[in-house]
Amino acid sequence: MAWTRLIQSARAALGTTHSSSTLGLPRFYSKPATYFVKVGIPEFLGGIGRGAETHIAKIETEIGDLHKLLVTRTLRLKKLGIPCKHRKLILNYGQKYRLGLWKPRADAIKS
Repeated sequence: MAWTRLIQSARAALGTTHSSSTLGLPRFYSKPATYFVKVGIPEFLGGIGRGAETHIAKIETEIGDLHKLLVTRTLRLKKLGIPCKHRKLILNYGQKYRLGLWKPRADAIKS
């Protein structure tokens, strides 16, 4: 009971009345990342980086569009001659892209 009085007096001193408030602390947000409006295979692989962008021409001619790349299995990528490291990157980032957890940035960092 003493705790509730203590909390109520603290809220009154800070000028807040709602229990779900942040006790007058400011909120800090980072800038939103800039994303491509239209994402194709070159933007997708360029956003992944780490050498996966070297296979842009091969994947565009054999697979075609990004939707088909996102549902492509590892065996088909292996038959195209893509090394294991790049296959893993493409499949991992493809899953993240499908779930909406990752998108290639407009100013993709080359590594």
